[in-house]
Amino acid sequence: MPANKPTAPPRVLTIAGSDSGGGAGIQADLKTMLALGAHGMSVLTAVTAQNSLGVQGAWELPAEAVRAQYRSVVDDIGVQAVKTGMLASPLLVETVAELLSDVGAPVVVDPVSVSKHGDRLLADDALDAVRTALLPLATVATPNLDETAELTGIKATGERDMSRAAEQLLSYGPRWVLVKGGHLPGEAVDLLTDGTEQHWFRAPRHDNRHTHGTGCTLASAIAVGLAQGRAVPEAVRLAKEYVTGAIAAGFALGSGLGPVDHGWRTRA
Repeated sequence: MPANKPTAPPRVLTIAGSDSGGGAGIQADLKTMLALGAHGMSVLTAVTAQNSLGVQGAWELPAEAVRAQYRSVVDDIGVQAVKTGMLASPLLVETVAELLSDVGAPVVVDPVSVSKHGDRLLADDALDAVRTALLPLATVATPNLDETAELTGIKATGERDMSRAAEQLLSYGPRWVLVKGGHLPGEAVDLLTDGTEQHWFRAPRHDNRHTHGTGCTLASAIAVGLAQGRAVPEAVRLAKEYVTGAIAAGFALGSGLGPVDHGWRTRA
């Protein structure tokens, strides 16, 4: 009797930029997907020259290259969840939104606009395209407080502001919004809401400056949970647990900010 063939793991696609230093971007996405039991695939939108000190250069890929990568993966292999990250320009935001309009799988939108070091990763004139074309397709949108302020004009300084900003974000059309409050003092608190129910996720703040890739990692972990068939609140809860451990285990690399440790569970 022939042996049973191994079952393929959940298939998750990241549409994002490359981080040559390996801490964020598609490198972080693929590491997260592997760590959590998924098969990660990628559509590159931009190439960056990047290290622990910041982004020294960024080059956007042509829209036709993004389309070709996407069709190559989706038409043959298929996807069970998609995560978007750095999209750079209005043209790429609109191109990706057009591609995702009929994907038929959960979409996690991480509206990346600025790197951990403060380097600009999204053109100012692309914010409208994110609001009008991309966010309406999101199963979950995962902005941090800076990205929330850019998208809504609300600069959150506490939990009440986070709730107000989340309502504004929901008006753009995503099914769920996860407003990440990691930049506030005290506990690392995030708000997940669909406009009807609210879930507050709290974690102790770890005294570790090496947190490069946190946002990419969290969004990718949520996408894995959704690909596994989990409900959004459960996917977010498990992703928060994973990224909290990764932050605690973040390590020095180079002479600047080091990355979170995507493989922390294997080294625990």
